[in-house]
Amino acid sequence: MIMATACGAKPEAGGDKTQGGAGGDAKKETKALTVGYLNVMDDAQAMLAYDAKLYEKYGLQVKLQAFESGTDLIKAMVGGQVDAGVLGFTNAVTWASKGAGLKVVAGAQMGFHSILVRNDSGIKTVEDLKGRKLASQKQGSTADIVLNGVTLAQAKLTNKDLQMVYAEPAQAIQSLAGGAVDAAFVFEPYSRMAQLTSPVTQIYEIGKVWPFPCMVVITTDDQLKKDRDAVNRMLDAQKEAIEMLQKDPQKAADFITKRFIEGDSFKTAKGDVKATTVIKESIESQTFNWDITPDHIKTMQQIADLMIDQKALDKPVKVEDILDLSWQQQLKK
Repeated sequence: MIMATACGAKPEAGGDKTQGGAGGDAKKETKALTVGYLNVMDDAQAMLAYDAKLYEKYGLQVKLQAFESGTDLIKAMVGGQVDAGVLGFTNAVTWASKGAGLKVVAGAQMGFHSILVRNDSGIKTVEDLKGRKLASQKQGSTADIVLNGVTLAQAKLTNKDLQMVYAEPAQAIQSLAGGAVDAAFVFEPYSRMAQLTSPVTQIYEIGKVWPFPCMVVITTDDQLKKDRDAVNRMLDAQKEAIEMLQKDPQKAADFITKRFIEGDSFKTAKGDVKATTVIKESIESQTFNWDITPDHIKTMQQIADLMIDQKALDKPVKVEDILDLSWQQQLKK
């Protein structure tokens, strides 16, 4: 059973385990921080840093707060209920363009969105989607921006050439399995779960065609002024989590599987599969990154420009104006 959201557990005392890292010299005091996230594989670093007690290691007492959407998360951040969060880059651009006082302070995950099609649909390529029903996330979302601006554009299609159905990923794969749509544009772990349980095939994955920074770590100007050290400690912990995701996906899966699958096994058409195996494979399909490179910044600007073209933004945004990369610059000295 897929868990649509995860309830953040109560934070445990961090103790005096700070390692210092980019946050500066080790300090004895434990600092409190509220971190927002979405219960999707894209946000694995935020969840793993909590479940593996990495926040505690860096001297933080973190309250991990789940949200249904990036919009809800960023509204809470702007309203002061959340100090930082991992969410889609397009959310940061949208709100920064409104003068919300936000900064992107680190990377999180490169975009993974796959197109799944029913095996009996006859669809083999993106071009074959013309006239067919495709389920995808809501208009203006990161998925929608790159679907229109990259995936369909490269196939010389627009969303008007398809019958678009806007739905959350869990609903999208249910609609695909039931035959209500011909294809779905979804992220992990929904893509992997759907392939294990339904007669569907992946025909496209945007990360292989057009790698782009999808998820980033965002905080507010106010939080950076109030306590940049706490933000840096959070980034230290999430960097260590990303390194575990990259180097030991099985260990990472052992920590976070419970957030996505209930029980020890996952039922598939070919029998039960260990739940941790499903999540390990989902992790392995991703590219997690803690840094933001000059090439990433160029791609981010392309995304912001696509948002203008698609009227998702009212005015142009210079991406460099919403970046604060002092943490990673300090790391690389």
